[in-house]
Amino acid sequence: MTTQNLLDPGFELTLRPMRYPAFYEHYRNAIKNTWTVEEVDLHSDVADLAKLSPGEQHLIGRLVAFFATGDSIVANNLVLTLYKHINSPEARLYLSRQLFEEAVHVQFYLTLLDTYLPDHDDRAAAFAAVENIPSISEKARFCFRWMDSVEEIDRLRTRGDRRRFLLNLICFAACIEGLFFYGAFAYVYWFRSRGLLHGLATGTNWVFRDESMHMDFAFHVVDTVREEEPDLFDEEMGKQVAAMLEEAVEAELLFARDLCGDGLPGMNTHSMRAYLECVADQRLARLGLPPRYGSQNPFSFMELQGVQELTNFFERRASAYQIAVEGSVSFDDDF
Repeated sequence: MTTQNLLDPGFELTLRPMRYPAFYEHYRNAIKNTWTVEEVDLHSDVADLAKLSPGEQHLIGRLVAFFATGDSIVANNLVLTLYKHINSPEARLYLSRQLFEEAVHVQFYLTLLDTYLPDHDDRAAAFAAVENIPSISEKARFCFRWMDSVEEIDRLRTRGDRRRFLLNLICFAACIEGLFFYGAFAYVYWFRSRGLLHGLATGTNWVFRDESMHMDFAFHVVDTVREEEPDLFDEEMGKQVAAMLEEAVEAELLFARDLCGDGLPGMNTHSMRAYLECVADQRLARLGLPPRYGSQNPFSFMELQGVQELTNFFERRASAYQIAVEGSVSFDDDF
């Protein structure tokens, strides 16, 4: 009987015997992290918004405009590409759960915009950001280019098809969820470090936690394919991934220049560049590739937000999730 690899065409339905039990554990762990938008209290944020400077208000407006569509793009790729080609019922269980989580994130950002932007026209403009805000359009074009690269592939028949799929998966894990969203979260925690927008920070903690698990799963898929088909990960693939991350850093820096302008107290484009480069190096390291930048994290307020520590991190109360996750909190992980 021929052993089937994870990216072999087909639609395996049998969960027993379980070929990829680790993916099933990802699903089980995700279930423990269930939360609802109704648990996030944004009322105090309204008063905080009135205290912000014009530059800070501009930053928040741009940030929520990005949030308005970011997770929808991820969800579309999840359905159109990942669920279609990862041939493991255990993995598809997790992807189904991830799709639910992306829907919760979209609902959270919808509620956020309704609260932060009471004017109907302002909300409409935020939801149309992909079309009318250049710094957000550039990030969307980056995402869509990698989605389009595999959209017409019906089955991963060739080595080239599988490489294109893997580049799509790595793009969404390392660049979009792992860099674009991490950049956005840094702005949120900058406000939190100053005692502002605690409702936004609370919801972001839970989104951040989910996104970290999404990345962990995606990288586990990459690891599995790499074990099964090591020839796919040659020097050329490494160069493509490094170039992809460099492009993502530049797209996120364009967004940072839009948000920060000439700079805000404790937040500017120079610091954000160092932070993004630090994160990009971490993504490369996770993929077994050499670092490109050698930058250090300049934001002390992000030191508690490392991916390793997030597995057990709660900003407020453990019961904020419907089912608490067991484990101890570590404050010593590098990020």
